[in-house]
Amino acid sequence: MCKSKIHRATVTKANLDCQGSITIDTNLMKLADILPYELVHINNMANAVHWETYAIPGEIGEICLNGCPARLFQVGDEVIILAFTQCHDYEDFNHSLVLVDKNNFPLK
Repeated sequence: MCKSKIHRATVTKANLDCQGSITIDTNLMKLADILPYELVHINNMANAVHWETYAIPGEIGEICLNGCPARLFQVGDEVIILAFTQCHDYEDFNHSLVLVDKNNFPLK
């Protein structure tokens, strides 16, 4: 099941000289229930690239692709960040959806 979604976040950095990961605003990670080093899927709305990596906490508003995906995701690209889980009882399942503005601040 898709447990977490950060919808239409804007890439603020792409750091080729770093080991692979995605740096995500710590507040967005908390709102979306994404843990540090949790596997996430990133979909680039500009070019349809799909990438899987792990999340690390970052600064306010930060969305940074680190390592190899820095060649596939550019500053300004909008992305969808997803995290998944296994669940045995759909009735008790809660999905976290975080919508953000162009500066990666959560929409109310």
